[in-house]
Amino acid sequence: MIWWQSLLLLFGVLTVLLLAGLPAGIAFLGINLVGALVFLGGEAGLMQAVRNGVASVTNFSLTPIPFFILMGEVLFHTGLAIRAIDGFDRAIRGVPARLSVVAIVAGTVFSAISGSTIATTALLGSLLLPEMLRRGYHPRMAMGPIMAIGGVDMLIPPSAITVLLGSLAGISISGLLIAGVVPGICLATMFLAWILLSVRRDPSLAPSFSREEPEGWARWGPLVINVTPLVMIFVLVIAAMSAGWATPTESAAIGALATVLVALLYRVLTFASLAKALTGTAAISGVILFIIVGATTFSQILSFSGATNGLVALVREAGIPPLGILAGMLVILLILGCFIDQVSMMLITLPFFMPLVVLYGWDPLWWGVLYLICMQLGLLTPPFGMLLFTMRSVAPASIPTSEIFVAVMPYVIMGFMMIALVWWFPAIATWLPSVLLGK
Repeated sequence: MIWWQSLLLLFGVLTVLLLAGLPAGIAFLGINLVGALVFLGGEAGLMQAVRNGVASVTNFSLTPIPFFILMGEVLFHTGLAIRAIDGFDRAIRGVPARLSVVAIVAGTVFSAISGSTIATTALLGSLLLPEMLRRGYHPRMAMGPIMAIGGVDMLIPPSAITVLLGSLAGISISGLLIAGVVPGICLATMFLAWILLSVRRDPSLAPSFSREEPEGWARWGPLVINVTPLVMIFVLVIAAMSAGWATPTESAAIGALATVLVALLYRVLTFASLAKALTGTAAISGVILFIIVGATTFSQILSFSGATNGLVALVREAGIPPLGILAGMLVILLILGCFIDQVSMMLITLPFFMPLVVLYGWDPLWWGVLYLICMQLGLLTPPFGMLLFTMRSVAPASIPTSEIFVAVMPYVIMGFMMIALVWWFPAIATWLPSVLLGK
């Protein structure tokens, strides 16, 4: 079978399964069964696919994923996240659209300790959105920052998606985790600047709200007590990796243990909250590991069928400049992000993209950050951005879905601007790993 015929067969079956509404993991399991029978040799091929799948999920580099997820689950189920929001709300004053600013700042801190993007958006939406609307905030000013900062979670470590990308793409996990810090902070800063500029131009977007403000320790105490430990956990995880004291897995374990100890210190870790956190961690980790089985086997089948090498050879012989190839890859990711989830994007594109990254000698950390930003935009782009659906679930029914789409668009545009900045100034992504890890 010619390579392009193999490609059409595999992606044809995959498209049918996805259109039938099957979850990505099940769809890739189905395509792997077909591929193993056709390209790996019947029953022997099926046995080889099973062995490959088992080997993929016993990879030690994947173990940070459940630890990072556990950190976020403990943070949300024990109420530590709510305490942190209260600390920011008391401390931040004298700025327009204060609650929108609180959403950005608090969301950035949560991104530095939680591996769950959806959980961050759901928490901020359920706590801050009703209060914003009560104070007369325009729905766009209320919803936009909450959705936007949820996407930053993918860039700032710890991030389970980043670990998954590093594992599937063969990129240094510790390097990729650290590479996302500066772009993530830059993106959050752009969001803050947009909020302040918008309210200065049109104060009706966020009317001023007067209340009795605490002073002294009553103002700053909750910030020091409830936020400082969370920031220290982030510093501990990054320092352990960058100083070489611990591997990414060990750093993730240290972070998870520190989060549990903080919850114990604050006397908010109950048996019920711990059980919920562990159950949530097991459920999310199980889904991710199931998808990894499908992704790894699918990549091997594509390679064995000749589809990967055929496509790479076609691109090389076409004479397209490397930057043109890179632009095409990013456009494909942005288009896919409008329709499918981020994990499915990785499963579909990485088997073809990584050989091209190697062929053209691109810095894998730089390319990985561009990939992450595109996936972050996929969370926000209509019609199927995951964070749009999360906001729909917490927003009042009186707010139309179209208003949610409009609210997020300025932040999508800023995401495009961040792609351009990282493209033209790679040091935004590579400087911090080079300083901390020498990569």
